Amino acid sequence: MKRIIFIFTCVLSGLSIVFTAFFIHLVIYWEFSEDMKKNAAMGLEYARAGLELSGITYLETLKSSDPRFTLVDKNGTVLFDNTQDAASMDNHLNRPEIQTAINSGGIGEITRYSNTIGKQTYYRAIRLKDGNILRIAVTTDSIMSSGLKILPYTLLIAILAFSISLISAAKITKRIVDPINKFNLEYPENNTIYEELSPFLYRIKKQNDTITDKMNELKKRQLEFQAITGNMGEGLLILDREGHILSENKSALNLLGVHSNQQNQNLNVFHLRRDEPFRKAIESCLEGNPSETLLETGDRHIRLLANPVRENDSPANPIQGAVIMLLDITEIVDREKLRREFSANVSHELKTPLTVISGYGEIISNGLAKPEDCRGFGAQIYKEAQRLLNLINDIMELSRLDEGGSGLKREKIDLFNIALTGIERITPAARMKNIKIGIEGESIEIEGIPKVLEEMIFNLLDNGIKYNKENGAVIVKTAIENGHNFPQGKTALLSVSDTGIGIAPDEQERIFERFYRGDKSRNSAGGTGLGLSIVKHGALLHKAKIAVESSQKGTIITLRFPMQ
Repeated sequence: MKRIIFIFTCVLSGLSIVFTAFFIHLVIYWEFSEDMKKNAAMGLEYARAGLELSGITYLETLKSSDPRFTLVDKNGTVLFDNTQDAASMDNHLNRPEIQTAINSGGIGEITRYSNTIGKQTYYRAIRLKDGNILRIAVTTDSIMSSGLKILPYTLLIAILAFSISLISAAKITKRIVDPINKFNLEYPENNTIYEELSPFLYRIKKQNDTITDKMNELKKRQLEFQAITGNMGEGLLILDREGHILSENKSALNLLGVHSNQQNQNLNVFHLRRDEPFRKAIESCLEGNPSETLLETGDRHIRLLANPVRENDSPANPIQGAVIMLLDITEIVDREKLRREFSANVSHELKTPLTVISGYGEIISNGLAKPEDCRGFGAQIYKEAQRLLNLINDIMELSRLDEGGSGLKREKIDLFNIALTGIERITPAARMKNIKIGIEGESIEIEGIPKVLEEMIFNLLDNGIKYNKENGAVIVKTAIENGHNFPQGKTALLSVSDTGIGIAPDEQERIFERFYRGDKSRNSAGGTGLGLSIVKHGALLHKAKIAVESSQKGTIITLRFPMQ
């Protein structure tokens, strides 16, 4: 703007100087011409008076002097000329000024230009009383010649004036622009320097208000977007067409194994991860093809979904970027693995008793069994049927626990009394192996599901008896502890210890897996292999913690329940 004002001022000043000089010259020339004509008219009148008074003798006194006088008779013959020989001059009858003086009121005038000498001559003729014509001629510079004569002076004045204009233009421009540069555009209504700018400043204020509202709305939406994506369990990456990260959430960085405090925006996505499946999926997406692949980060399984982004979702439009979703499917993969293992184990566990039942049944139905053996066969069939029934019951119990104990009511329970109930149920089995069962502790009230807690304690006791030694012992303890990272502070403890064969250290984490029995000595003890898995899922349902301590002299399994 400053440059435009300066240039405009300079151009305007220059044009003003040129036109002013031109018109001044015209005015001066016109004034000079008028004065010259007046002087010529006066000189002609004086000469006429002298001629009428003294005759041609008066004209002789004007010989070789300015201005030029010519006397012509009514036929156009030159009678006298004070600058040339009259006898040698052409007839002047057809000269315009002569014709006008003869025919139109006695006075005629004309100005003739000479391109050769660059001058002009003013002719004025008057008709005398005797019919002759007296003419005066005054020669002056033409307007062009006079202009060229004063041109150097005009240029000098113009240069001086233009220089002054340049300085003035710079100062005026500065005075105009500086206040505008100092405008407070944040609050334009407070600027009162130029009243003419008030409508413009008002529009700026309205535009500022609109921009502020839009920015606030944009910030609000951005915060909402960040709040939503920041709390998503799924990972989200937004890329531009070059693969640079425009936005990401913490879940995406965690799933890709990247530190969340690292500044990743504007970095290329391949700075986060460069393995081949990831790279191929991203490159394919940026080429316009939706992609899906599986990634592994440590022990986690990640599903990557990549979709290209086009303007108006039109396939004809170029790729603008990509949206990447990362889903942690570790639990799904693990569940699928467990499902396959569970199916295989169930098939195996069901096959054994069914094979025994089918075999003995076939022997009896074919009449191959001796009468004295039928009783033993029946007992074996009953035993395997009970084993099959226990397996089915345990599977159903686990399924119920997997569903979060839906339909089971929680209530206040005395943990000591529940333990006594479990001891009563397991006592017959303990007597068969001469195993003593005892209980120590006090009444402790917790909130839980009675049936689930009873099954948990029963399975712990059953486990302690099955893997115990002859004449061994199983002790149940209840107590109240402090700590163990529960927010309530106090913990209800229930432990079951035995004097059995113990559990190897490398197997202590796996004994809670379904159908896991460990070494051969544990396999020979029977059971479904689901007891401790039921204990684990019941503990999860009650938000309890499990601890295992074991040696060759026995095992202690401890449950710690949060207290209200």
